[in-house]
Amino acid sequence: MGQSLISGLDLDLSSMFLLFVTVCAFMIPVVVILPPIPLSKSDALLQTHSKAGVKPAKSNLRDQHAAEAHALQPGHPARIHSLVVYPVKSCRGIEVTRSRVFPQGLEFDRLFTFAQLKSPFPAPVQDAGAANATKNAEEEKSRHRWEFITQRQFARLATVKVDLWQPDEMKLRKQSLRTREAFLTLRFPWRGHGWRGVWDVVTTKLGRGVRAEPEREILLPVDFPSEAEIRDKGYAYEEVRIWKDTATALNMERDLPEELRLYLGVSNKLGLFRIDPARLREVYRCAPRKEAAGYQPVTGFQDAYPLHMLNLSSVQKFSSEVPKDQDLKQLDVLRFRANMMVSGAPAYDEETWKRARFKPGTSGLYNDAVFHVSCRTVRCKMPNVDPTSGDRHPREPDKSLRALRAVDEGAPLLGCLGMQLTPLFEDSVTDDQERAGWVAVGMTVEVEERGEHVYIKQ
Repeated sequence: MGQSLISGLDLDLSSMFLLFVTVCAFMIPVVVILPPIPLSKSDALLQTHSKAGVKPAKSNLRDQHAAEAHALQPGHPARIHSLVVYPVKSCRGIEVTRSRVFPQGLEFDRLFTFAQLKSPFPAPVQDAGAANATKNAEEEKSRHRWEFITQRQFARLATVKVDLWQPDEMKLRKQSLRTREAFLTLRFPWRGHGWRGVWDVVTTKLGRGVRAEPEREILLPVDFPSEAEIRDKGYAYEEVRIWKDTATALNMERDLPEELRLYLGVSNKLGLFRIDPARLREVYRCAPRKEAAGYQPVTGFQDAYPLHMLNLSSVQKFSSEVPKDQDLKQLDVLRFRANMMVSGAPAYDEETWKRARFKPGTSGLYNDAVFHVSCRTVRCKMPNVDPTSGDRHPREPDKSLRALRAVDEGAPLLGCLGMQLTPLFEDSVTDDQERAGWVAVGMTVEVEERGEHVYIKQ
């Protein structure tokens, strides 16, 4: 009796083992061919859209540290070497080969900014229901205000990747679809806790390769939403402070996952603001007056002016004087977050430009683009953040900027590198909707006017 029981048990164990091996043999090919990973928003967009921008392997900035590539060449004008747009302020940029130019800057540049809800005194931020509980809570909440955030406070913003997805006519035609809607996707590193984190790692590596790391993704529309969409989504117009300016913009915080606030290390409430094309910030200070420009200069969520230009020779010259260490081996031009990088001009020559005309050159364009060179770019400590890793250097290049580049009497003790530009358009253009042009890699620079620059503080 006992022997029979043991034999039956052995048979059951053998059967179970055989069943386990059979299931594994069946499932492993299925998992390899069709890994059990959820579709991301980017996967869906791939069916109808294409990702904009230059692939890293073909970036025009691969040779940014080669002095001979950007030095003055007698008989050859300076030229646009690279263009970058930053759809979300302080997050990763997108390198492009050409871009439309509007009064507020390059197309897609600084459409969004993150902001935190701050108080002039320590107080918890309550939700709407709790705030209505008592009169004191309501008064407390009214003292809070939204203030934009950047890598200066939250260096991890540098690691938030941004992709621009534009409609692809060929893909849409194959699926008999039509759309003109473009999207942004924001991706940041994130894995869940416990077994969820293990599952995130496994599914990510199965689906995207051994080197891939788990990420969270956010989908944002590029076009400003309609009034109906604003109501349906529960967005709200609120004031947000940018330096000493206050803009009324659309708060889209409902689209943000809580994980992003935790990842960035923001202890206050986190908001996401979209600039309203009808409520752009007016630019004065060093910009041309309305009478001279033919329109009132404006900007979106840029710091102060519509465009930022860097001369690669100037960056190389400055970089050669910055002390290097194990944490700072090279000074990447992307630390300075310019829109336009020019090549072939003498170091710091751009600081004498007052009006510059960019001509077609090898760009394939047919029209010139003209800019008022408004003032120098006064630097803060933000370039201390590595644009790839998000690591912050404790001293450089801020220390060297203050020591070597305090060259503007309007900004004593502050370092300057780069120039701020304001677009100019033909005198015959009087309609705001028609003020548009193009810039592209390969355009040449013709300096039409030179002069002195004195920075005017905000």
